[in-house]
Amino acid sequence: MRDFDPVRLGGYEAQAWVAYYRRHWFTFLRAAIGMVRVGFGMPWFATLRGAWLVLRANQAWAPFPDNDPDRARALMRQFYVDVKRYSHESFDVDKAATLEVDWWRAHRNLQREEGALSLLIDALADLYAYVYHAPKAMVQPAAAHRAEAMVISDAWVAAGCDPASPAITAERRELVAGYTLLRKAISVSS
Repeated sequence: MRDFDPVRLGGYEAQAWVAYYRRHWFTFLRAAIGMVRVGFGMPWFATLRGAWLVLRANQAWAPFPDNDPDRARALMRQFYVDVKRYSHESFDVDKAATLEVDWWRAHRNLQREEGALSLLIDALADLYAYVYHAPKAMVQPAAAHRAEAMVISDAWVAAGCDPASPAITAERRELVAGYTLLRKAISVSS
């Protein structure tokens, strides 16, 4: 999970976000399979299970305002059980799942203008630092690029979710930049 391809991972995540906001769940699942395989390098069965858990967690989180954060967190906990098993990393799966859903909450608050971009960056950096055992300051730039991708995505959503919009390319570029920096930071800290 420390040796991922930032370009492929960023591309799959951009596809997942487009599918999420357009509620194209089968397309989301295909992108999630790519994200899990590239991002965590698990065997195929675990990749498929992990992508399914990510899909179900996102579906639990998606409705607004009647989402189910407890269900989303429980599903992401199951996901992190597999990540931990196959990566041989040492982290508490409950805390990892909580940190995952914490950044989802920070992003939703930013979308609803109830939060700040800095809170989203901090939430992402907290997850990265915890799961990869890296100093938060080293992963903060990676988190900033991923958060900027979310800002671009949010503007794309507000503009009507046009699948041909150049915003998707800009979003992907920010994700790739963020994952490039993350890979560098975690390779230095390992």
